[in-house]
Amino acid sequence: MNSLNSVLIEGNLVRDPASRSTPKGTPVCKITVACNRFYKKDNALEKEVSFIDVESWGMLAEKCGNLAKKGRGVRVVGRLKQDRWQSKDGQNHSKVYIVAEHIQFKPDFQQSQSPANESRDDDYTDEAEGYEAETENLVPCF
Repeated sequence: MNSLNSVLIEGNLVRDPASRSTPKGTPVCKITVACNRFYKKDNALEKEVSFIDVESWGMLAEKCGNLAKKGRGVRVVGRLKQDRWQSKDGQNHSKVYIVAEHIQFKPDFQQSQSPANESRDDDYTDEAEGYEAETENLVPCF
């Protein structure tokens, strides 16, 4: 039985996407989302920012590569994945990131100020059920 592995984040993109294809031609898109958390400490409002790496595959990666732009708001639903590797000097490393299953892009008001586009969100889902992402020969971009 699999354990529950589901995550939902919302925030803004901190840079433009990094899109590429695997040697077999599968599209991959990587983005980084800044998530803000505000809390009160000693009667002062404090801000905590987390930077979360997100990876999307297939058609979702193509849409992400076309629509993602630095500063745009996004909501991501996906699962956590941990990569582990050993550097040449023998040090163990690991990185946790989100593999996106669904990405919703908030309206991009800077691109178009027409009323038809202002209220529209771009909403995309990884529709390939059981899709196993190619992971051989991948080099981390973040």
